[in-house]
Amino acid sequence: MAQIDVTNVTDVGTEPGTLPDTMAAWVIRQEREGEPVDAFQVEEIEVPEPGAFEVIVRVMAAGVNYNNVWAALGQPVSVFRYHPEDDHHIGGSDASGIVWKVGAGVTRWKPGDEVVIHCNQASYEDPEVHGLDPLAAPSQKIWGYETSWGSFAQFTKVQAQQLLPKPKNLTWEEAASYGLTYFTAYRMLIDQCEMQAGDKVLIWGAAGGLGVFAIQLCKLTGAQCVGVVSSKEKGELVMQLGADGYIDRNEYKGMMRRGGETPDEEKARFKESRRFGAAVKEILGDEPNIVFEHVGQATFPTSVLVVKPFGKVVICAGTTGYNLDFDVRYLWMRQKQIIGSHFANAWECNKANELIEQGHIRPVLWRTMGFDGVAEAHQLMKENKHLGKIAILVGAEKEGLGKTEEGPGAIYAEVGA
Repeated sequence: MAQIDVTNVTDVGTEPGTLPDTMAAWVIRQEREGEPVDAFQVEEIEVPEPGAFEVIVRVMAAGVNYNNVWAALGQPVSVFRYHPEDDHHIGGSDASGIVWKVGAGVTRWKPGDEVVIHCNQASYEDPEVHGLDPLAAPSQKIWGYETSWGSFAQFTKVQAQQLLPKPKNLTWEEAASYGLTYFTAYRMLIDQCEMQAGDKVLIWGAAGGLGVFAIQLCKLTGAQCVGVVSSKEKGELVMQLGADGYIDRNEYKGMMRRGGETPDEEKARFKESRRFGAAVKEILGDEPNIVFEHVGQATFPTSVLVVKPFGKVVICAGTTGYNLDFDVRYLWMRQKQIIGSHFANAWECNKANELIEQGHIRPVLWRTMGFDGVAEAHQLMKENKHLGKIAILVGAEKEGLGKTEEGPGAIYAEVGA
């Protein structure tokens, strides 16, 4: 295996329209799954050619998400189960870059176009793509996790429908930082819950990667929201973003569902959940009619309890556990809804991206690292030592490049749960 000079990845040696033979890439292989610092290794990989309706993008910057911590660990399942046709995994589900070569049938994009990439892929041949929703297609996968050829390489291969115009008011690293979490939050609130002015929303993990966008979407639509955070500093951030108030979850530790509680413990937990619900109502002036969920096991019973009758609990993840149990009487007797949501389709991504272009929604970025920091960044995430979204410079020589128009850029802040 050839040694790669990771300090020279900004030079690809070709002009748009022509691909080099090989590229530097951070690669996971099944035989070294484990800690991210061991699983990720830089390799020289052959640059793929674009197929029909595919595009090769030169990656200028990439975004780090927890999905490739899972890829490194090989847990809960190995990513090679999702793409057995590839013996390597190049992760990364967020990127900004430049179109370098297009495949047959691509007419909307040309070499030299500056783009960001959304991470939903599905087969053009699946009928669900043409009239239902690509997220319903049996071929649906998350690029850079359930597929290889992700963003932690000099070049990446994507479907043409994954491309969005790069907001000109953002730098390369800012443009690479928001797609996966922001587009997920947009679908959850705008499309799945049809949020509108006057709605009252409870947001778990409000200073996290999903929550910071949920707050901004609430403010933009005229909905009130209260954010749940883990510190005063994070509470100050959510207020800056437009929340109507915040609650420190450490003051309600007893409401968290662990599983296996005794009847007495469950009774005490239920009492704490009611106390938490009263605090939410005091801030919003009423019970929330939407609860923005992604925490799962620890919070879901409280979410179902505190949401208003006929209200909606929308959930996209289960970071504390995916086996949920709750008192279902509060669901059926008060006619509440549970809505599952997963990423976003290309239309939703485009509409959400327009709000970034217009400066109505802003990315929230903690730290930018060089290409040599990919393994370290994922180890920081695995050990919960990060404080928010991390971007990785790939083709960009330094921070601050790529912005070609004035306008609000990212908010730089330490964020977390």
